[in-house]
Amino acid sequence: MINLEKNGDVFTMTLNAGENRWNTTFVRAIAKVLDEVEASTGAAALVTASASEKFFSNGLDLDWVQEPGAFPAAGDRKAFGPEFMTLMARFMTLPIPTVCAVNGHAFGAGFMTAMCHDIRVMREDRGFMCANEIQLGMTIPSPELALFRHKMPRHVFHKTVQLAHRWAGPQALEAGLVESVSPVEGLLELAQQRAVELAPLGANRENFGGQKERLYGENASINEIHGPAYMLRNAHLYSH
Repeated sequence: MINLEKNGDVFTMTLNAGENRWNTTFVRAIAKVLDEVEASTGAAALVTASASEKFFSNGLDLDWVQEPGAFPAAGDRKAFGPEFMTLMARFMTLPIPTVCAVNGHAFGAGFMTAMCHDIRVMREDRGFMCANEIQLGMTIPSPELALFRHKMPRHVFHKTVQLAHRWAGPQALEAGLVESVSPVEGLLELAQQRAVELAPLGANRENFGGQKERLYGENASINEIHGPAYMLRNAHLYSH
């Protein structure tokens, strides 16, 4: 389901579960791999990739969500929400650099996973990144909205979460969602080379991880207590 390899300072975690849909078993398998990565010392970086030719991750395991009893191998449905969100936070604050190789479709939870990485590179000719929850009649949880808001320019954020825009590789590059694009044949090598460049930053885990907490943790340096709609309705409360 999840393969982990290490070459020099770079760990490569390959998602190998078909469409890589998210359920509790998938969450726990990835968490176990991250345990191994975090147990390492010294310079390091993590690349997350997919074995699928078409999908990075096609989002939630919707059949299991709708009828969990029919898919016992997918795990405890009630445990999924808290464990998945905790795993996303763990990706976001991993104390080493992280690079995501988006080789194909990354929808919903798959898109969220990609955005939790420090750097994304994407296949240039096929595949979309999309937060498609609103198309499915689902509510995007506030923590996910906060993640996207931290990682995207405002106009890209609105187009992504409110209009469910599908970002192809060149568009995603122009919008700043990915750092570079590549033909699929060279995508993993591109991600791994970027990881090699970044790995020295992970030698000081306390400092690298600590700054991520300052960026994205409880008292994040770019947080506002209230959202912009509240602030607009109560503009008299804000001095200029």
